[in-house]
Amino acid sequence: MTRSELIAELSAAYPHLLTRDIERIVHAVFDEIGAALARGDRVELRGFGAFLPRERAARTGRNPRTGDVVPVEEKSVPFFKVGKELRERVNQRLSTRKNAD
Repeated sequence: MTRSELIAELSAAYPHLLTRDIERIVHAVFDEIGAALARGDRVELRGFGAFLPRERAARTGRNPRTGDVVPVEEKSVPFFKVGKELRERVNQRLSTRKNAD
């Protein structure tokens, strides 16, 4: 699902709200998650999961085109850890689909 699809779904589910207001809310939520990760904070959405920054150590990499050895600097990358409730919902859906086959 893309951001625009999410906004369309929410607009259909909440017709009393203006689409531009829903768009602002969705952008504000995503912007705040990104800002928190940039600060090094963890963002937890109960029942869904947690976003957290992970540190990757410096290493030696390889340029795939030339094969040259290149240094890769240490960096921080976003990581998503799925919550128990979401994991169970996804697994329940998969097991239901397997039983139907």
